[in-house]
Parts: sequence; structure tokens; C-alpha cells
Amino acid sequence: MNGEGDTYLSIGELARRTGLTVKAVRAYSDRGIVPPSGRTAAGYRHYGPEAVARLCLVRTLRTLGLDLSTIREALDRGTPPAELAAAHAEALAVQIRVLTARRAVLMAAARRDATPEEMELMHRLAALSEDERHSLIREFLDEVLGCMGTGTDLAGVAGSMTPHLSDNPAEEETEAWIELAELCQDPGFRAAMRRTAAYHAADRTVSAAGVPVPGPEAMLRDHTAPARAAGIDPGSTQAGAVVDTVAAAYAQLCGRPDDAALRQRLLARLDTVNDPRRERYLHLLAVVNRWPAPDPLSPELDWFRAALRARTAS
Repeated sequence: MNGEGDTYLSIGELARRTGLTVKAVRAYSDRGIVPPSGRTAAGYRHYGPEAVARLCLVRTLRTLGLDLSTIREALDRGTPPAELAAAHAEALAVQIRVLTARRAVLMAAARRDATPEEMELMHRLAALSEDERHSLIREFLDEVLGCMGTGTDLAGVAGSMTPHLSDNPAEEETEAWIELAELCQDPGFRAAMRRTAAYHAADRTVSAAGVPVPGPEAMLRDHTAPARAAGIDPGSTQAGAVVDTVAAAYAQLCGRPDDAALRQRLLARLDTVNDPRRERYLHLLAVVNRWPAPDPLSPELDWFRAALRARTAS
């Protein structure tokens, strides 16, 4: 080898030591990624021992998905392999997030047999930036909770209704965000949520310690669940006792007498709250925020409304 013993390696020996084909080594050499140290008297390329380490790094980076231009630029600049790997890992993370969002849109579109227009909307919602997502939710909450005024009570309600999609959401979280964002833009849902907030604002009160008192929806679950579990019919006398207990608590909450007018008001409030879209919003919110799934309130609401309606009619 030009009189230099084993200091230099032929292209065949380099291929053998690195596990690459001669064709691959030649291609990398032609691209300037692993340039030869010189040529033999017969004109064959030869390489120094450092070419082995360089080619092994090239092979690893190619396995990780880096293109040859990026690899050559990094090697020429002397970029440490760890730094190059970190940068590529971040680029892959971005690609994964984009692909996850796209797959979530496609899966959601397939499940609901979406039209092209609906698919376009879903894609747009999935691609929103963090600031754009916050802006969309803030506008929704400002509209539906506007009647509640200001204060820590409002801040608490708004905080409990705000989704926070993670930087690396799972597919089901992205899909839940898309549906939740669509709900926020539904005029019918907005109107229903405004009515619910208006009842809350009109009836709300605070304890002596300044803590908001739970509304009737929170009260009735504790009283209704045992009655339902016991199989008590909503139209029975036993159900009437549950109605009386909750109505009395609601009257105290509102500072009004427990009369027919108050019970009609309570029924109207619960009819408004018992919107399946509200429960769906809370379920989607839990998925996006990685909270435990909320217990559905609709079974208790259905039972109590039937009991209250029967008691009011009688």
C-alpha cells in the first residue's frame, strides 16, 4: 500500500471492518463524507484508520434517519455526535407530534363519516398553536361566563373548565381536544352554557368564610344516588322525601321560601344543566387534562327531575 504497511486501508478492508458494502463506502467517499487519504500507485483509494470511526458514525446516523447532506455538514463542522443526536431527536419529536395530530384527525373523521368541510375544520383545530388554543377557550369562557361578573368564584369556575393540551399529547387527547374545540364553537352549546351560568350567578351565595356554597346539582347527587340504588320510583312517596330535602336546601341557598315557584325554578335550572353536551364537554376536558374521568350526573338528574316534576304536578 504505497510502501506504508498497514497504516492505510483499502476500500474493501474498510467495508469489512464497518459492516458496509464496498458500494456504500464508495458512495460515501464520492459524496466527500469519508474522503480517501490518498491513492495507491495503481490508483486505488486508501483510507486512514480514522475512517473506520467516521463510517461507523455515519452508519448510525443514517439508521436514525439523518440525510447525507446533514451528516456531511455536521462532520465537516466537527459537531459532536451527542449534539447532533439531540438536535435530530427534537426534530423527530416535532414530526411525531404532527403525525399524531394528523392521525387523530383521520381517525375522528373516519368514525364520524366527516365531510371534507368537517375534516378541514378538524385539521385546523388540531394544528392550532398553544396561544391560539388559549385564545379560543378564553373567548368561549368570556362569553358563557360573562354574566357571573368577577371574583375568585368566577376564576375558579373558569379554571376548572379550561383544557391544557400537553406538548406531547396522546392521540386520544388530540382527538378529545378537536371535539371540545368544536363544542366551544357550537352556538347552541354556548347558549345552553350561558343559561346555566345565569342560574348559577342568580342563585349563588357564599358562606360566612367567603367560600362559594355548592349549587343544587352538587347537593342532589348525595341524596339521589342512594334512592336510585335502592330502586325507589321517582313518583313514589319515598322519592318525595328526597325532593323535599333538596328543595329545602335550594330554598336556603337562594334565600327564598320553598314554594311552587321555587320548585319550578329549580326544575328549570336542572333542565338547563341536564344538557348532554355539557357532560360531554366535562368528559373531553378530563381526557385532554389527563384528569380522572368524571362520574356522569345525568342519571341522578334524570331521576330527580322526574321525581320533582311528579311532586310539583301533584
